[in-house]
Amino acid sequence: MLGRRTVTPEQTASPKPPRPLLHRVPVTFSRAFAATGILLALALIIGIIGYHFLAGLSWVDSFLEASMILTGMGPVSALTSTGAKIFASMYALFSGTVFLITTGIIVSPVIHRVLHRFHVERGKD
Repeated sequence: MLGRRTVTPEQTASPKPPRPLLHRVPVTFSRAFAATGILLALALIIGIIGYHFLAGLSWVDSFLEASMILTGMGPVSALTSTGAKIFASMYALFSGTVFLITTGIIVSPVIHRVLHRFHVERGKD
């Protein structure tokens, strides 16, 4: 009895089948698109509220103006007050930043997957 070795359940279980290469892509992309959707919705709400209260536009016109600026199409209505013009300028800069951030959020899972595919690892510092 001294020479017998105990066998653990892990040793007797059959090995796990290899996971497919793209097993987590749907989950990762859905998270990226959800984060992007939330960010765009918040940016749109900021624009709608700003245009409504600072430019005096109706809710529908505020939605149109904010949507056009956020998508990069440009302004629709003529703004008359100084506060509205300053808000429109700041919102346009903010919209450009949101565009860059959302592009990064959507593209990062693809880049991450490519780096894994080619086994790129971090260098030792």
